Amino acid sequence: MNVPTREEFKQFIRLAVRWGDCDRLGHVNNAKFFTYSESSRMAYFEALTLEDPQFFKDYGLIVASTSCDFLAQLHYPTENLDIGMRIEKLGRSSMTARTGMFVEGQAIARLSTVIVWFDYRQNKPLPIPESTRQWIRKREVVAPIE
Repeated sequence: MNVPTREEFKQFIRLAVRWGDCDRLGHVNNAKFFTYSESSRMAYFEALTLEDPQFFKDYGLIVASTSCDFLAQLHYPTENLDIGMRIEKLGRSSMTARTGMFVEGQAIARLSTVIVWFDYRQNKPLPIPESTRQWIRKREVVAPIE
């Protein structure tokens, strides 16, 4: 398993851990890591909604699978949870997003999510448009595997 580093990410969001994110053991519940990752994906692709009015209406993204490697516990209060997200791999109709979560520079989680470019009306995958591929390539510090 590769431990993520801040340098491999260009896109970051910062979140504060909420008291309600914690479980009985006093650390952030594992399910919340997936919610945090979702927030970073939405922030990453938000610009596409401005450029393409059909994005997230007629077509867009759906999650096919996701996994998380927990590297350290996360506790409340943590006000500087930095979440980096990048596209690690581009396929024909799917892409793999890599998410790294950091507190004060220390990696606390690594997530991998397979996302499918999807036609919501016909309920089927679509090839990722070349314009979207170019848009992703320009956003990345580390070039996606293709």
